[in-house]
Amino acid sequence: MSRQEFLNWPNKAITLIGMSGVGKTMLASKLPRDSWFHFSGDYRIGTKYLSEPILDNIKLQAMEVPFLRDLLRSDSIHIANNISVDNLEPISTFLGKVGSEALGGLPLDEFKRRQRMHREAENQSMIDVEEFIVKAHDIYGYRHFVNDSGGSLCELQSKNPLEVLARNTVIIYLRADDETEQRIIERSVSSPKPMYYQEDFLDTKLAEFIKLKGLNDASELEPDLFAQWMFPQLVTHRRPLYQGIADDYGYTLNANDAAAVTDEHELIELLGDIVAAG
Repeated sequence: MSRQEFLNWPNKAITLIGMSGVGKTMLASKLPRDSWFHFSGDYRIGTKYLSEPILDNIKLQAMEVPFLRDLLRSDSIHIANNISVDNLEPISTFLGKVGSEALGGLPLDEFKRRQRMHREAENQSMIDVEEFIVKAHDIYGYRHFVNDSGGSLCELQSKNPLEVLARNTVIIYLRADDETEQRIIERSVSSPKPMYYQEDFLDTKLAEFIKLKGLNDASELEPDLFAQWMFPQLVTHRRPLYQGIADDYGYTLNANDAAAVTDEHELIELLGDIVAAG
């Protein structure tokens, strides 16, 4: 696609990829919602593919409280999650952190089970983009489409969703420079959140951390401490994976250039330049 072909494209469809915190959602917000359909991969995961497991996890915790258990068993109360594009906390709560159960962690087997469920949900949510582009135009009347993908897109280990995205959208990788990357790391280390890890990567780093701390197994981990230790290494692990996707399927946009965009016109012009540069 040439620059002019991109600019003249009557029904633009864009996928934004990159680490969590790099600015994908902020960039998508520059595109007016009256003409752009905003698709959130994480929202789709939480409301479609993990909705029931998330609720089951909440109910499991509620059943530990006698007062709530009795109300649930008598159908006197109803529990629902309130997932929104701006509030994805129920997904994080379901993913959890591996480590000591006494410190709020999950046993390793259960943690891996939830990780696999998330991977399959994310895989399917990206495949759904093709269908949603059609829906957005034919049913809702939107001219354009932006897919704000999750930070673990590069971990899917499957070409199928990437090929779907490349066939239907222009894939834009927001690449952080060293300074931006360090800010992302500092923010995540100060407030560690549940993350998805490729299983082989998790096993390797878990064994390394257990040896480093002189522990016997994962059940002795402090969940937050392990998550803090893991995140900088996760950034290093994901960096070439994202670049590989951009090299094979899309284009690379400097995150600082993206952050300087103020409106739709500036973004489209910038993306036109990126497409022209190849």
